[in-house]
Amino acid sequence: MAPLEAMLAPVNAPLIEALDLDGPYRIADIGCGGGETSNAIARDAQPGSAVAGFDISPALIDAATAKQARASVPVEFHIADAGQPRPTEMEFDRLTSRFGIMFFPDPERAFANLARWIKPDGRFSFAVWGPPAENPWMSSIRSVVSNYIELPVPDPDAPGPFRYQDVSQFMRLLEQSGFNGVASDTWNHPLSVGGGMSAEDAAEFALTAFSIGQQLDQNDQVATRAARAELAALFSNHIADGVVQMAASVHIVTGGRAQS
Repeated sequence: MAPLEAMLAPVNAPLIEALDLDGPYRIADIGCGGGETSNAIARDAQPGSAVAGFDISPALIDAATAKQARASVPVEFHIADAGQPRPTEMEFDRLTSRFGIMFFPDPERAFANLARWIKPDGRFSFAVWGPPAENPWMSSIRSVVSNYIELPVPDPDAPGPFRYQDVSQFMRLLEQSGFNGVASDTWNHPLSVGGGMSAEDAAEFALTAFSIGQQLDQNDQVATRAARAELAALFSNHIADGVVQMAASVHIVTGGRAQS
């Protein structure tokens, strides 16, 4: 499993539990990326279920499809834009997304469209990040990088990982988009940065895998090495069981489709 997927895999359990897979259902995974969550859902689903993963990136869908050929559970993968009509004729009993819904350019349109993907008695569960202060695995990277380059002030309403940190605002958006019974629970648990790495390897991973670290000028070797060393020193204060583990906070938002 790739380092980022290994790091985020623990979020699958609360996300899937919130789907309430108590029967054979048609399940859609939005923003499925490389398909790891889709495959986890298929392993937990009741016999007779059908799982489909959707992503806007052809490269990610190709990767998910290639991995699926080696998987033990059947999942179909499709290229799809959540802002467009449902790409198949079927409605789904369950709709989910692990961090795949935070980057829509037009969220009102996208969520109104997704509400029509679910059957009237269906259910959804979405995972979105809580506030940066409660996710030091990310805020610490920004803090270190900002010592070497000037970073723009984040726009809380722009597409990005902390777009829905204000979960009450996100819940209102979902209700306005055609969902009902919207509720939220917060999952607080440490994540292993890079899926289980030493401080030095985790620092290298963080500065190459996340967009904040990628903003460093890789041609400026002095600044890059200094940032990596500073981040490794910070990560070394969070070693547990031999690997870097840092607190994370995730909102698990659930509900159904409003009756039309």
